[in-house]
Amino acid sequence: MLFKEGKTGLFTDLYELTMAQGYFFSGKQSNKATFEYFFRNNPFQGGFTVFSGLADFLDLLGEFSFTNSDLQYLSHQGFRNEFLDFLANFRFTGNISSAREGEIVFPYEPVVKVEGNILECQLIESMLLNILNFESLVATKAYRIKLAAGDRPFSDFGMRRAQGLAAIHASRAAVIGGASSTSNVLAGKLLGVPVAGTQAHSWIQSFDTELEAFRTYAKIHPENTTLLVDTYDTLSSGVPNAITVAREMEQQGARLKAIRLDSGDMAYLSRHARKMLDNAGLQYVKIVASNQLNEFIINTLLKDQNATIDIFGVGTEMVTGKPDAALDGVYKLVCLDEKPRMKFSENPEKTTLPGKKQLVRYFDAEGQFFRDGILLEDENPGETGMICHPFYPEKQTRVNNLRCEQLLTEVVTEGQILPVPRDLFAIHSYLLARAACLPPEHKRFISPHIYKVGISEKLLNLRNELSKRYNH
Repeated sequence: MLFKEGKTGLFTDLYELTMAQGYFFSGKQSNKATFEYFFRNNPFQGGFTVFSGLADFLDLLGEFSFTNSDLQYLSHQGFRNEFLDFLANFRFTGNISSAREGEIVFPYEPVVKVEGNILECQLIESMLLNILNFESLVATKAYRIKLAAGDRPFSDFGMRRAQGLAAIHASRAAVIGGASSTSNVLAGKLLGVPVAGTQAHSWIQSFDTELEAFRTYAKIHPENTTLLVDTYDTLSSGVPNAITVAREMEQQGARLKAIRLDSGDMAYLSRHARKMLDNAGLQYVKIVASNQLNEFIINTLLKDQNATIDIFGVGTEMVTGKPDAALDGVYKLVCLDEKPRMKFSENPEKTTLPGKKQLVRYFDAEGQFFRDGILLEDENPGETGMICHPFYPEKQTRVNNLRCEQLLTEVVTEGQILPVPRDLFAIHSYLLARAACLPPEHKRFISPHIYKVGISEKLLNLRNELSKRYNH
C-alpha cells in the first residue's frame, strides 16, 4: 500500500517541510496566507485546458497527516523534536476555493485559492500540484481526442505505458475528458467505470491456428467477443476467420461484437474489413482500432482517409500527455496577513499577480464565453467596466452590461471538506456543456485562437504600485 494507514503527510517535497519547520521556529506559523494555483500555458499548443483532479486532491488532503513511522523517519532526516510533536497532530484547517472539476480554464487564471496559516498552506503545495497538474493534462488530452473522435467512443488503453500508479489517476482524467471505458481493471473498480478489453497476440499465437484461437475465445466469452485480426494477415486470414466464427456464433444464438486492428494502414484495412463484414451480412460487427493513436491521427483517419472505424483504443499518448508530459501549474503566495505579495521576474510572464482574487467569466449575447476576468476579491464583478491585458495593459475590453459568473466556489471550510461532484460521467457532461459555450476557433488543433483573459483596473493599479515600491 502506497500510504500506510491512509496517511499522506510525507507525500510532499522536502523543501515544504524545511520551510514549515522554519515557519514554526521563527514564530510565523500563525501568519495568515493565501496561495493560488495557476498555469502559464495550455498544453499541446492548444486553446484551452480541462481542469481535473479536484476530488482526488481533496481525498488526499483529508488524509494529510503523519504516522509515528513518518515522524521517526523525519527525525532521522534531522527535523527537531518540537516540530515533530507539532506534526503529530497536524491537520489542514484552512479554506480552499476552486473552479469546478471539468471546467474549461485558461493560462494565468487563479483556478484554486488556498487560505490558512502559512505553514499548512505550504505543506500541501506539492501534493496539490502533483494531482491537479497531471490530471488536468490527461483530461485535456482526452477531450482533444473526444473532439477528433466525435460520436465514436474511445477507451483508455494506457495502463501498461503509464507512469506506475499514476495509471489510476490517468484513467480517471481520461473518463472526465471523454473516454467511455478503461482497460485498467483496478481503475474500473475504484472509479466505477466500465472496463474493456479483448485479447493479445499471445492468445492467438498460443494456438496452432488462428481459427482455433478465435473459436475458443468466442466459446468462453460468447457475450463479449472482440477478435484481434492482425496477428498474421489481416485481410487474408484474420478477417475471414473472424467471419467464420461470427457465423458459427449466430448459429448458437450469439453475436460477434467487434474485430480489432492493431497495426498496419488503419484506413485501408478498416475500409476493406468493413466491406468484407458487410458482404457477409455482419453489418452489426464493429471495428476497433488501436496502436499509438492520438487526436491528430484519429482526425485524419476520419476526415481525410474515410476510415470505417467505430471505436478507438487510445493508450500511450493520452495517459502520458504526450508530447508535453507535464502541465506547468504553479502555486504562489499572493497575500500574507492581509498584505498583498507578488513575485518579480525579468521575464514578465513569470511576474505574479498580487492579492486575493476572484475569477469571473463573461458571456456574449449568444451565451458564448467572451472573456475571463481576474479581479480582486472585494470587487463587484457586475460593476467592473473594463479588463486589461495582463502584460499589455493598453489592450482593454469593456465588459460592463455582460452576463457574468464567478468560477471559484468554496470546497474546504476550516478544514472541513465539502461535497463536490464525483461521478466521472457527470463531470464529463459538465465539460461538454461548458465546451459548447467555447467558440470553435479555440478548439481547433492547429493555431487555435487565444482566449482573452484580463485583469481589472484595480488589480492592475495594485500590481503597478507594488512594482514601484519594490523596485526602488
